[in-house]
Amino acid sequence: MKTILTLLGAVRPYYGWMLLGILASFVTTGSSIGLLVSAAWLIAKASLQPQFHELQLGIVAVRFFGISRGVLRYAERLLSHGTTFRIIAGIRSWFFSALDPLAPARLSRFRSADLLQRISADIDSLESLYARILSPPLNALLISLFSWLILGRIAWELALTLLLFQLLAGVVLPAASILYLKGTARRLAEVRTDKEAALLDMLQGMAELTLLGRIEEQKAAITRLKDEELALQERQARIERIQEPLTGLCMNGAVLVIAALLAPLIASGALEGIWAGVILIGVMASFEAFIPVPASALHLEKNLEAGTRILEIIEAEPEVRQTTKPDPLPATHDIAFRNVSFSYPGSSVPVLDDISFRVKEGERIAIVGPSGAGKSTIASLLLGFYPPSSGTITSGGKAIERLDADLLRRSIATVSQETYLFADTIRQNLLLANPEATDDMLKAALSRAGLPHFRERLDTWAGQHGMQLSGGERQRLAITRAILQDAPVMLLDEATANLDRITEREVMEKLFRISGMKTLLSITHRLQDMDAFDRILVLEGGNIAESGSHEELMAAKGTYSAMWELQNRSRPALLE
Repeated sequence: MKTILTLLGAVRPYYGWMLLGILASFVTTGSSIGLLVSAAWLIAKASLQPQFHELQLGIVAVRFFGISRGVLRYAERLLSHGTTFRIIAGIRSWFFSALDPLAPARLSRFRSADLLQRISADIDSLESLYARILSPPLNALLISLFSWLILGRIAWELALTLLLFQLLAGVVLPAASILYLKGTARRLAEVRTDKEAALLDMLQGMAELTLLGRIEEQKAAITRLKDEELALQERQARIERIQEPLTGLCMNGAVLVIAALLAPLIASGALEGIWAGVILIGVMASFEAFIPVPASALHLEKNLEAGTRILEIIEAEPEVRQTTKPDPLPATHDIAFRNVSFSYPGSSVPVLDDISFRVKEGERIAIVGPSGAGKSTIASLLLGFYPPSSGTITSGGKAIERLDADLLRRSIATVSQETYLFADTIRQNLLLANPEATDDMLKAALSRAGLPHFRERLDTWAGQHGMQLSGGERQRLAITRAILQDAPVMLLDEATANLDRITEREVMEKLFRISGMKTLLSITHRLQDMDAFDRILVLEGGNIAESGSHEELMAAKGTYSAMWELQNRSRPALLE
């Protein structure tokens, strides 16, 4: 119930359109009933060979309902489809407005295939919220009320009989369908998510699966999931196939019982004989509104499951709450961590423990340490992906939680270890950093980043994850993005971790040349050309173990000196 109420609250701006659509459905169904009833009356009356003027009302009614039914049907379809598109657009906007603050910290808890299922299939299934769940029952209710009022004026037994059979078609059948299909939609969503995850794993890990001889095992797992998906879909289809015939049985039952009730009324003279056929035709026509009602049960379960999965995202609390009235970005861009501690959500183990340091504007700082020391966590905190458990992080003297998160991130050009390139052209991947950049600006940035041969290849396809390019080219494209972003702070997070020593030196030379007088914060575990930095912070076990220049730290003969010696000294052969 909570899911339905929440979804109804989300589509409240479209209540007017929904009401118009439901009224259009009622009037359209009413015109169909009117056409059949007036035609039945005209035929029955004409069989008595009356004067022509006695048939004129019936003739006009048939013409009116015959013409109006087509016009009204078109208007009803137009309103229904327009309302559906408005609702689905509103739900998408609502969903993505809630999704954005969750990235990337909270979204990392979801599998990519699961997120894709929620974003695409689950939201798409909600297009039936109005057209197949809300509109048919409400239209059937209005038609029922109209039918009961008319039959009740003739005989209350007729109205009561119609009510009983309409309750069978409109309440009992849908309820039985819901009970039969209970849990099917939930399991179907789970199976589809698992299947898509398995497919994605196979596509992305094809080389590893082939090398390890596990490709057939993965195919078999996907086949099992596909078979279960088909079985669940068949279960749903089985109900769909019998719903309309059962509704027809309810209609025929109503016609038979009402015909039996009409016989004594006609025999006693309480009702003219020509009205028997008219009433029975009207009863049959009224069930047109009930044909889609049992199917609403199937769509209701699908929508409840889809809505529940979507609400899990929408109602999730972001790790970082955005301030409603952010301060303007400061004019200076020095960075300070003051007594910052941090543990990842769900863990009590501190990754950073009461660390403090300051990076002056224009200063070049390196943060080094072994893997798992908390270096990349510093980058995540600085970019506002997570809030510190305690302590304060400032930029230009202002706490970053008081700044607009988007503007803060635009002021920091980040080159990370994993450069994500979209399956698009080089041009489109670069324009992410600066959508206003001209081709001349792109070419100049490529030259500065050491990719002059790419200047005439802007429309080259980068491939999925940029796999058409080498690792060095991908990193240089990340540098090109940083150039185009032209931010006052440059953050390097293991920017050369996947490169060989020669390429690493070339990339770092480019980065230092590009950074100029900007603030530079480099996070790395590879100690190469460290004398180029103004200061080096050595992170160990979540604490700053040492701080100083390369010469000072080497002279101290501490952790940094040991790391540098281990990485840069001549090593004996492994099998000596």
